[in-house]
Amino acid sequence: MIDKKQIIVVAAALFLAAAPAFAQHSHGGAAGGAGGSHGAAMSNGAADHGSPDSSAKGTSSSPTTLLTKNTKLDNNLTTKLQSKGLLPAGTDLKDACAGFKNLGQCVAAIHVNNNLKVPFACMKANMTGAAPAAATTCPAGTGSGKMSLGKSIQALAPTADSKTASKTATTQADADIKEAKTTS
Repeated sequence: MIDKKQIIVVAAALFLAAAPAFAQHSHGGAAGGAGGSHGAAMSNGAADHGSPDSSAKGTSSSPTTLLTKNTKLDNNLTTKLQSKGLLPAGTDLKDACAGFKNLGQCVAAIHVNNNLKVPFACMKANMTGAAPAAATTCPAGTGSGKMSLGKSIQALAPTADSKTASKTATTQADADIKEAKTTS
C-alpha cells in the first residue's frame, strides 16, 4: 500500500520535473526580440517593445504582410515618409520593405539612408541578406549575409558612429510608425 509520504514525494518529483518547462515559455515579442519595433531584432541592443508589426499574440508579420493587411497604416506611413523626402514619390512602401524582418527595421533603414546618405538598396541588401538590385553600386560583399542595422551601418559608413546612428534611426522610425498608426 502507498502511504501519504510516497504520494507527496511522487507529486513533488513530478512538479519539479515540469517546472523548467514552465519557466521556458515564450514571453511574446518578435523572434529574438525585434518584432516589436526594432531594437533587439536589429541587434543594436535596444529593447523591442510595442512593435508596430507585432500581433496581440506576440508574433510578428513581415512588413509586406502588415502593410497589406493594414492599408491605413500603409497609406499614412507612405505619405509621411514621402512628405519628409525620405521615400521617393510613387514608391510602394510594401515593395521597399519586402524582405525586412519587421516594419521598424525597414523604416529605420530608410532613415539611415537619409541621415548618413547610405544607399537604401545597400542597407536593404545587408539587412535582408539578399543581393542588391542590379543597377545598385554597393561595396563588394554587400548582401552576402543578414546584418543588424548597426552592423550594416558599420559596413557601409565605417566613419559613422554606428551605435548612435542606429539608435537615432530607430527612434525616428518608431515615431513615424506611431504617428502613422494614430493619424486619421
